[in-house]
Amino acid sequence: MEAPQYVAARVKSALAEDERISELGILVDIRGEQLFLRGQVADARRRALIADVAEEAAPGLTVRNEITVLDVRDPCEEEKL
Repeated sequence: MEAPQYVAARVKSALAEDERISELGILVDIRGEQLFLRGQVADARRRALIADVAEEAAPGLTVRNEITVLDVRDPCEEEKL
């Protein structure tokens, strides 16, 4: 079985290199047969794509997607000043 730190490094590399997402800001943690993803993204579609890439890079592990989606809104009038 491959060491957890190598699996995590492979997943991080896949997230950074995948054309669909090119994501650098996600934390990857392996515990037993589970792969945890943590961080923040702008939308649910991106969150799902990150999980897909992680599953492709680490087949056989259960992906626990704990990434949160930020509530990004346009600035209100007061914030624009």
